[in-house]
Amino acid sequence: MSGSARRVHLAPAYLLHHRPYRESGRILEVLVRAEGRLTLFARGVSGPKSRLAAVLQPFQPLLVSFTQGREAGQLTAAECVAPATPLPAACVMSAFYLNELLLKLTLRHDAAPELFDAYATALARLRTAEAIEAVLRRFELELLSAVGYGLDLSTEAGGQAIEPEGFYRFRPAQGLYRVPGEEPGALAGHALQALARGDLQAARTCADARVLLAAALAECLEGRELATRRVARALKQGSHPTARYGKMPP
Repeated sequence: MSGSARRVHLAPAYLLHHRPYRESGRILEVLVRAEGRLTLFARGVSGPKSRLAAVLQPFQPLLVSFTQGREAGQLTAAECVAPATPLPAACVMSAFYLNELLLKLTLRHDAAPELFDAYATALARLRTAEAIEAVLRRFELELLSAVGYGLDLSTEAGGQAIEPEGFYRFRPAQGLYRVPGEEPGALAGHALQALARGDLQAARTCADARVLLAAALAECLEGRELATRRVARALKQGSHPTARYGKMPP
């Protein structure tokens, strides 16, 4: 490492993705609470004799030590905060989806402690078998806000307040605008208000939140397809996708 390398000791982190590096190394994408998303080179961490192989797993709260250069860093140590309860099988793909959103929509070295905390909370909620739909929609909303694409759910594009009995459509980069009635695809005003409060108990709120947030995320992704969505579709259709995304669920 260069003389300008900075040392970080036991920082809270999560592993988002990894890929092989030389014979026994890995290139890690990690989310560090005080640092943001980072790329770290990890040497000698692959193989059955490596102690770190069992530690460097997705969805596991970690403490990582590393030296950070201008671009990538070098992992020097890692340990588990505490043994994490395994995710329910039905939630594993959703957790990989959260990881992919972070990889696609966050910038390296852009610290966002509130986003780190939102991710940790989402994983905890998935572990307790909370409704998956509600967990994902809350995280998507917080992620959009953290990357500078916060949605105004209190007023429409013209400045008028969202009314509970009204119906609305969403235009990316413009906002919500009212439509005459409950036409196909229209978002209910009361559902938008509930989403703004973080209340996703009602089925209509979850359904409308999915439509709204999918449109906002598509705008941010700029046409890039999410591998987790492609794999989920393939699994539903009974095929066997070849695309790998980190350690894909069985």
